[in-house]
Amino acid sequence: MIHHTAIVDKNSKISENVEIGPYCVIGSKVEIASNSKLHSHVYINGNTKIGKNNEIFPFVSIGTDPQDLKFKGEKNSIIIGDNNKFREYVNINPGTSQGGTITKIGSNNLLMVYCHVAHDCNLGNNIVLANNVQVGGHVKIDDNAIVGGSCAIHQFSRIGHLSMIGGMTGVLSDVIPFGLSLGNRNNLVGLNLIGLRRAKISNKDIKILQEFYDVVFSNQNFRSNIENLNKNLKENKYVKTIIDFINSDKKRPISLPENIK
Repeated sequence: MIHHTAIVDKNSKISENVEIGPYCVIGSKVEIASNSKLHSHVYINGNTKIGKNNEIFPFVSIGTDPQDLKFKGEKNSIIIGDNNKFREYVNINPGTSQGGTITKIGSNNLLMVYCHVAHDCNLGNNIVLANNVQVGGHVKIDDNAIVGGSCAIHQFSRIGHLSMIGGMTGVLSDVIPFGLSLGNRNNLVGLNLIGLRRAKISNKDIKILQEFYDVVFSNQNFRSNIENLNKNLKENKYVKTIIDFINSDKKRPISLPENIK
């Protein structure tokens, strides 16, 4: 299952049924679980642990040093889950001491051509990063988010559960769960209704989310608007997900609709 031209360090831990194609290079501290497939010219190094059933396409680079001038060679790592697809030229860097030293990617994700995931990022499950998405350091992307092509996500940004970001958006502000955000510098333009329906969230809950959105984001005093919400809205589990997201980091800016007063 290992091509004769591949260079696989004898100290690496390669499980059964892993396919390693021509001209791949695997470092000494790399672990790859069963049934994963590496096409040709894949480079994996560092303290990198990769789960089961991952498919890694040509010219992917995982585990090279972080692109951070503060990095001084400290011990760091990458942890990747199961059933991911990393398309051509994807680049993933390990963590730094400033961010916990670990970059994490969950399971069932698709990273398309030329995506970059920087140091100390934490990506959940069932995420799609379209072609050429650039994810800055310390970014957190929650489950089921979709990021459109050629987006640039500023360091420390948070992308909420089941949100969607339109292509070529510059993300400077956090995107709420279930939110739809786009623009040269990202503005909130509504809820990700298509994503909510695909997730089989009921029409009743979608209507409640829409009512929440219309009230809370009617002006820039969104935090005060949340405090003044009626009890029925606050008790909805999807509304609570958004409120918890907003309150969990009050230092971060939240993406808001354009031109609200």
